[in-house]
Amino acid sequence: MIRTLLVVISVLGFAKDATGQPWFPVDVVADGQVGQYQPLLKADKRWRICALLPHGKDNYWWGVAWGLAQEAERLNITLGIYEAGGYQHLEKQREQLHHCRSLKADAFIVAAISANGLEQDLQQLAKEGVPVVDLVNGIDSDYVSARSLVSFADMAATTAVYVVNRQHNSDSALKIGWLPGPAEAKWVQDAEFGLQSALQGKPIQLQHGGYGATESFVQANLVQNFFRFNNKDVDVVIANAVAAELAVKYLRKYRADNKTPVVAFYSNAEVLRLLKDGELLAAATDSPVIQSRIAVDLAVRILQKQPYAKVVSPQIEMLDQSNLTQFDLRRILPPEEQWIIRRSLDDFEHLEESKQ
Repeated sequence: MIRTLLVVISVLGFAKDATGQPWFPVDVVADGQVGQYQPLLKADKRWRICALLPHGKDNYWWGVAWGLAQEAERLNITLGIYEAGGYQHLEKQREQLHHCRSLKADAFIVAAISANGLEQDLQQLAKEGVPVVDLVNGIDSDYVSARSLVSFADMAATTAVYVVNRQHNSDSALKIGWLPGPAEAKWVQDAEFGLQSALQGKPIQLQHGGYGATESFVQANLVQNFFRFNNKDVDVVIANAVAAELAVKYLRKYRADNKTPVVAFYSNAEVLRLLKDGELLAAATDSPVIQSRIAVDLAVRILQKQPYAKVVSPQIEMLDQSNLTQFDLRRILPPEEQWIIRRSLDDFEHLEESKQ
């Protein structure tokens, strides 16, 4: 699987490493205002920050981890990066948080497995004056200091509007298949809210394909069940990136005469390859690498008591064959042969001790 993903990145020509090339300024919405984000040039001290990710099984999170590491290096801070192994491992993410807390991390960047699964831990960090930046997935908590994320409600709504405007050209109801992802994740909850809001009052029949972790074997089962038993006449499918890829492959293999268009409400490398080849109709992007860079900068700003926006979101864009070649894909993917980055705050402490 890893080899396949590397080939995908190479074929698309994403081998350019952005190291040394400024990623900023970048267009964002910050606290509701459209503008450009300009990060700090350097941190005042070598802050120790802990980043928690849900997993490192696909290139979406490889890109997030790479963006975190790159920005930490640019600002000259110490950053531990942990991944829990999957959305079913909330306790593992909690253990990693406790580990970083025991190491007295100055701040946390959290891409949460669960919208409210870390509430007690976040409350304790707030009591101790340790800032937390909510990254990508969304956390339902008043104990978050700032957020670097794109609303998945907006991602799904933007995708739904694109689909309706492009596909609905008759008096009959448009039948949309929907494969969202893990039910407990806030980004999925938000996506469902955004989709329903965008489709309200429109002649739509929404056919739900079920919930599941964004792992290939889980989404493959959902895709197969969706097409085999329930939705033979669906007009278009909107899906998470993993399900979108698998839906295209399923249709190609088992229904060669079926031209059902598939749209992803966020992007990864395989989605982009399928877009390039014309097998996927479109995909939204939330620029996850940029989100991770901004998260590091926000954490440093908070620690240094400098002005910062409470919510920063890169602007959402819909990608298709017509604009893919003009989009800077370094906003989404890591360089070629850059897999998930894992490193503990302990590693840095041991390194510093060895230098003394």
